[in-house]
Amino acid sequence: MPDPFAPLRIASYNLRGLKDDASLAARVVRRITPDVLLVQEAPRHPLSSYAMTRFARESGMLWSGRTRVLSGTTLLTSLAVTASDAQDRRLRTGLRENPRSYTVATVRRTGGPALAVASVHLSLDARQRVEHVRAVLAEIEADTPSLPLVVGGDLNEGSDGTAWGALAGHLTEVSDDRPTFPAAHPRSRIDALFGRGHAGVTPGDPALLEGMGLSRASDHLPVWVDLQL
Repeated sequence: MPDPFAPLRIASYNLRGLKDDASLAARVVRRITPDVLLVQEAPRHPLSSYAMTRFARESGMLWSGRTRVLSGTTLLTSLAVTASDAQDRRLRTGLRENPRSYTVATVRRTGGPALAVASVHLSLDARQRVEHVRAVLAEIEADTPSLPLVVGGDLNEGSDGTAWGALAGHLTEVSDDRPTFPAAHPRSRIDALFGRGHAGVTPGDPALLEGMGLSRASDHLPVWVDLQL
């Protein structure tokens, strides 16, 4: 019987709309074997539900289809965990600006502790990024103040950015310090995971993905951690 208190592997991956080699991206996810995959830039074209369903199947994961309606954030889960209360929440933007939202859910192994997770893809506008981080943290805190939490995604800025600092001021940065963009020649670390309420964490080892040709799967590299609750 699976250990309900075993570490949860949480990953984050910007898929660039599955415009690259989607099958390779799925193999990357399968190699990582996450319990929860936080996704940014899920496809949103008329046939995108079929593309995401196929991607989830090839990744060995489940996708409910209830999220990624607003701006392309969503999440997938393994068979080892259940997700509840999954929803997209709109973030305030201007009338002619790209829509922004985040995806939030509660996940747990059967018989294990619950964990709140959120997938974010922050704006290209620095001031808006800060506003959105504050909104995400305030809304999650209001809904699940007592649960451990992981927020992850594409922040569109590095660790010297104000929005990054706002996240790091409330949560602990748990992913490792390595560049994630662009995948072909990584120079910038703009994808990360932050958490609170965990007992221990082990950042993912990028050597796991050596030789996979990651730049053909997406323009971002994935990040992941093993989280002990």
